[in-house]
This record gives sequence, structure tokens and C-alpha cells, in this order.
Amino acid sequence: MAKSAIQKITLNQAENIPFDKLFLSQKNVRRIKNGVSIEDLAVDIARRGLIQSLNIRPELKDGEETGRYEVPAGGRRFSALQLLVKRKEMAKTAPTPCIVNRSGQTSMEDDSLAENVHRENLHPLDQFRAFKTLSEQGLDVEEIAARYFVSPNTVKQRLKLANVSPKLLDLYEQDEIRLEQIMAFSISDDHARQEQVWERISDNSNMQEPYYIRRLLTETTVRADDRRAVYIGAEAYEAAGGIILRDLFEQDSGGWFQDAALLEQLVFEKLKVDAEAVRADGWKWVEAAISFPYGHTSGMRRVYAEPEEMSAEEIARHDAVKAEYDELDAKYAEMEEADEEIENRLDQLGAELDAFTDRPHVYDPAQKAIAGVFVTLGANGQLQIDAGFVRPEDEPRVETDEDDEGADGEDVDTSNVDDDDAVVVNGRSLSQTSEAEEPEEDGIKPLPDRLVFDLTAQKTLALRNALASDVDIAFVAVLHALVLQVFYRFAKESCLEITLASNSFGQVQGLAETPWAKEIAERHEAWDKNMPDSDKLWDFLLGLDEASRKALFAHCASLSLNAVVESWNRRPGALAHADVLAGTLGFDMVEAGWSPTVDNYLGRVTKARIVQAVREARGEDSAQLIDHMKKDLMAREAARLLEGSGWLPEPLRLDVDDATVDAGDPVIDDETAPEGDAAELPAYLAGDTGPTSDEEATVGGVDTDHLQAAE
Repeated sequence: MAKSAIQKITLNQAENIPFDKLFLSQKNVRRIKNGVSIEDLAVDIARRGLIQSLNIRPELKDGEETGRYEVPAGGRRFSALQLLVKRKEMAKTAPTPCIVNRSGQTSMEDDSLAENVHRENLHPLDQFRAFKTLSEQGLDVEEIAARYFVSPNTVKQRLKLANVSPKLLDLYEQDEIRLEQIMAFSISDDHARQEQVWERISDNSNMQEPYYIRRLLTETTVRADDRRAVYIGAEAYEAAGGIILRDLFEQDSGGWFQDAALLEQLVFEKLKVDAEAVRADGWKWVEAAISFPYGHTSGMRRVYAEPEEMSAEEIARHDAVKAEYDELDAKYAEMEEADEEIENRLDQLGAELDAFTDRPHVYDPAQKAIAGVFVTLGANGQLQIDAGFVRPEDEPRVETDEDDEGADGEDVDTSNVDDDDAVVVNGRSLSQTSEAEEPEEDGIKPLPDRLVFDLTAQKTLALRNALASDVDIAFVAVLHALVLQVFYRFAKESCLEITLASNSFGQVQGLAETPWAKEIAERHEAWDKNMPDSDKLWDFLLGLDEASRKALFAHCASLSLNAVVESWNRRPGALAHADVLAGTLGFDMVEAGWSPTVDNYLGRVTKARIVQAVREARGEDSAQLIDHMKKDLMAREAARLLEGSGWLPEPLRLDVDDATVDAGDPVIDDETAPEGDAAELPAYLAGDTGPTSDEEATVGGVDTDHLQAAE
């Protein structure tokens, strides 16, 4: 049996039609403006010409062609050409490439719909590579942006994406990697590192989130807002050969400094120069470091700068201005009506008096000769200079007569004092009870030591009794003893044998940056600046009002509080009292501002502890969301879940709940803890979520449906 012949199709013919013979059909299905604007499209056609013909149909009248043509498909191109004619950039009779449909097999609406629906946008990767090719051909970023009606930053983003490892781009082409993941990989230009990170996370879907990819690519870097990076600056770092990683798709606060070792070297070199400049001002010593542990100034006395003294001429001028101000102020007070001229003059005089008051503060050169300076970096990256600290060994010593020499210069040995109060002098034992029997000599000899002891013991008891009857003075006496120890270090003028111990906890990293440490330091410095010489302290304390005395007492007493748990120093009674004290104060660590983070707790405990914390705070369902994760991701997600929950670890609680994990519970080792089957997290927990179906067509905030310059 003979095969039936396959009917061959006949394509519509292309013709060049004068533009003035064309008119826009009202049967075009496109009604909503979208994509590249008509103005931009006209600019592109003027640059490169019409690269896609118009689809037209002849106008019929009584079944005959009229010589005019209707444009049902390609309306935007027609409008752009019409705009060029209006601007006289194209002749209205210019031959226009057209595909003429005379078959009549389909309607004009059908043709219009087919042209708009049957097109396929470029794959984003094709456009990335095309932009890269144009760049390699010599077009700069601005020129590419102008030609394709996008921002220069969009071009930079797409060029950055094109520079991702070819191996990862191939996976993206095969839909094994999502666009937002490629965007995350573009932070680094190191293809080997990109591929290494992908190998590390490719088997675990929970680790493939963009934020986690960025974290892995930048884990050995330093953020640009780190105080070290701010101190050095991006320009100096790059001038030294450093590289800054930038994220063109998300806010990166300046990026990441890739070479941490180079940055540290630059910081130390600059700190050394800055420290030498400070020392040249006359200080005895200067210590410089990126940061110092909390309490590093413990045991040192602090001296402060005083307002610069006025010269004789300045004093005379100050007195003259003050006299004129007082006279004018008194005169103005008696006036019934306001006088603008006098008011202006009073303002001028007041400003001049303020200038005398706000004089620069300077240190006494004699104090600088024994004191030093700590130079470090503040949290904002600015140089922080704390000056005026005197070390114990640099304190000036006042020579005093010691009691360890006899009246005749003989050495006194008190090491063999026995119950009979015998004193050994040059090997001879003298009984203090037999001193009354010694032969009298001319003149009055000092009272025997034993008698002085007996008398002063009686005085002490009587004074104790008197002090107990006066609560206010007893309060001042205790306060005096505490202030001497807190602010004067080596002064021992108090008769009260009260010892104040204060642990600085310098081994705890980051303690100085907590809000509590900063508040204590500010309060301490405010008091320290007002302290008189130690011999004038008693009168100073008596002169304070009651509220100030109580505030100073509370500050000094607070510095002795110690609720630290140390395995080698068991003191259950003291720790129990700390909880009682906290309860009396209505104190709570949550209200004080503490919350669990990766740095202060979650990153320093086992996975079992992390899961237990989430279980206690949010319930079993939340705990199951993270129990299969690796530790670093688990800690991050747990911090998010615990935020605002008010959960506290056992050492920070006042009343320990029986349900909590105690120190004796078995601990699962991080290395042997089961990972569990990978499971997809819900959107609210997953952090950086991928784009929705509507968002997947965007790159860097630009709709990829609009990547083509013209239809």
C-alpha cells in the first residue's frame, strides 16, 4: 500500500512595507504595559535596527486588499517605530520588515496571543554569560547597563554571578542548585573554596540555605564593621594587598576582610605608632592592645586631668566680664520692659564666661611622670585612650620611722614573743612586766608597750560602745573604710578592721563589653573624680547629703559581691545567700538583659544541652525541629527559637527547677551525637527562604522576564 504524501506547509512571506501603510490593530491581546518601555525600545531600535519583523494582515474592503495593513502582533515594536517617526528620526515611508499573513487560518487575536505566549525567556545563566562576553568585548558596566536598560549595579551582579565556579554553574543549569544559592556563592572569587563548601553541604539540604553558604565562605574572614577593620580602614587594607569580599545581592555592611592575619598585623603596627605618640606626651608607660581583660586596672590608682590654669591676663579678663555681666544683669532685672540690646550683650558675656569655664583639662607633669596609659580599640573601631593609672610600684613612698629599731638603734626581734610578752633585744629577754622595777633615769620615758596596749584596749571597747549608739556615724565609719579600699588602694587610715575583696574576673572574655560592666565603670569614675586626698576623706563623707552617702555605700558594697561558682572553692552558703539577696532585690537576669546566644552559651555546650534548652523553653515540637542538625547550625537556630522566651541556664536561675538537667546528667559528646535524618525546616525557622514562584524570575531585584531589550 502506497504511503500518503505528507502535505508541506507554506510559510508566510516577508515583505518590506512602507511604515505609513501600517496601522495598529485593536485586536492585539496585550492591554497592560509591561517590560521595556516604548521609549527605551525606540532607543534600542534606533541603535541596532529592527531585529524582529512585524506580523501584519492586509486590510480588506469588499474582499479586496486596500493597500493598508493591520498590525495585530508586534504592537510595542510598531509603537516604538511610530515614536521614531514622530521624532523625525525615521521617515514615515521607511520600508519596514513585515511577515504578511494572508492565509486566514487563524484570527488576529490568535496570532497576537501566540506571539506573546510561545516565547521563552533566556535562562538567567545565558544572560550572565552574555553580559560577561560583552564585557570581554570591551563594553564597560555603564554601557551594558544603558543598552539593556538596567542599573549598573544589576550588571555588576550578573557579571559576579558569571564568575562563580563553572562546576557550580553547570549544576545550576541542571537545576541542582538554586539561583539564590549561586548568589550566595558569588561572595567569594575562590572557585576551589566555592567547590569545597558545596561538597561539604551537598548531602544535607538543611545546610544549603544561602545564609549558611555565606557563613561558610566567610568563616575565616573579618567583617568590615569589626573594630579592627574600622580602625585600619578598607583603603589602607587594600593598599597592603588585602582583598575584601562583597555581597552584591544583600546588605553586607562593607563586606568581609579576607586576610585576617594581614589585618591583625596592620592593627598591631598602627597601634604601636599611636601608642608611641601618646607616650611622647610625657607618660611613664603606655600599654597598647586590641582589647584588655575586664578589671585590668585593678590595684592601680587613677589620677585625673584638671582644668588648665588661667594666666594673670585671663583672670583679669574673667573678673571684668563677670563684673560687667553681674552689673548688667542686676540693671536688667529692675527694668519693666525687655531690651533686646541688653539681652544680646548678656548672651555675649555669658558665652565668654562659659568659655572660661570650659577650659581644656591637662594632667600635672609630675603625675604623668609616674602614671601610664592604656591604648585600645573601642567597639566603634576608634582609638580609646584611658590615661592616668599609677602602678603600685610607682607610687611615691613617704619615709617613716619604723618601730623595728630600738631607741639606741638596736635591732628588735619580736619573733620569739611568748605568753609572758617577752621581747628579745640583741639576744636578751626583757619582761614587760618588770619595767616598773628598772632604775629611773632623768626625764620622762615612753610608756611601756603593755600599758599602752591595755589602755587602748579599754578605749577601743568604749569607742565601740559609743559607735553602736550612733547609727549615722557608724554608717559613715564603715563607708570611710570601704572608700579607702576602693578608691585609695594603699591608704590605711581607718580604725575599722573591715576588708573588702573584689574579684575582677579578668579571665572572662568580653566581660568588659557587657552593659553591666560599662555602667559600673562609669559610676566608679564619676565618684573617683570627686574624691579628695585620703586625709580629707572623713570630712568629705560627713559633708555629703544622706542620699549621696547611701549611693556611695551601695557602690562600694556592690564591688565585694561574689556569686561566682568555682569548682575548687566550694561555698554553698555564700551562693545561697546570693540568691536570697537577688530575691530581695527583685533581680532577674532576663530583666537585666541577658539572653542565650551562640557566643555566651549555645556555642559552648553540647548538642544535648542545646536541645534541652529549646525543649524547656518552647516544647518538644520545637526541639524536634533542630535535634537532627549539626551543632553550629543547631546553635544558631536555637538562639532564634529562644529569643524572647525568658529561658535561663541553671547557673543563672534563682530557683532551680527539678525538671532541668543537672550537672550529673549524662552528656552526649558532640562528635558521637547522632545527626538524624535531614528534614526540611518550616519557612519561619529556615532563615533566608528561597524566592517564590513569582520571585524566581528575578536576579538582584530585576525581573528576568524583562531581560530582552526588544520583543
